[in-house]
Amino acid sequence: MRPRSYHTRQSGVTYIEVMVAAVLIMIALIPAVDALRTGMLGSEILESSSSEHYAVLARMEEVLAEPFGTLTSAAAAAGSQSTPSIYSDAVGPPDRRLVFIALYDADNADGDGDVFTVLDPNLDGDNNPYTGYTGLLWVRTEVEGSITSLESLVAQ
Repeated sequence: MRPRSYHTRQSGVTYIEVMVAAVLIMIALIPAVDALRTGMLGSEILESSSSEHYAVLARMEEVLAEPFGTLTSAAAAAGSQSTPSIYSDAVGPPDRRLVFIALYDADNADGDGDVFTVLDPNLDGDNNPYTGYTGLLWVRTEVEGSITSLESLVAQ
């Protein structure tokens, strides 16, 4: 018969080994959880900007479908490129879409270097550059308080 050894080898995991493994898992999970959080925030931002983009695009298409004379009248009513036109949403709702329409002097015919001032040949004698205007119109649609916007030029 063999004598019993006081030092029997046990198989298993010690408390220290479990603690070390738990600490290593926690250290590895912190960057992974942070990456997931960043990804979730990014998807929310993408969803918001996509929604704004399509809202602005839809309004731009609505405006560009209008007759040139109607757009010229809206530009005259607005009076400047920085005043929202009648195609803008009413004041108050979130994600309000603004539409700006102005005469556009692409060839700088008046020589002042400002594309938003147009020379009126005054052929009709009314001193109003909007009547009988056949040049270009500048149209900008944007979401109020956002960087989301689209611009286009319209010709008759």
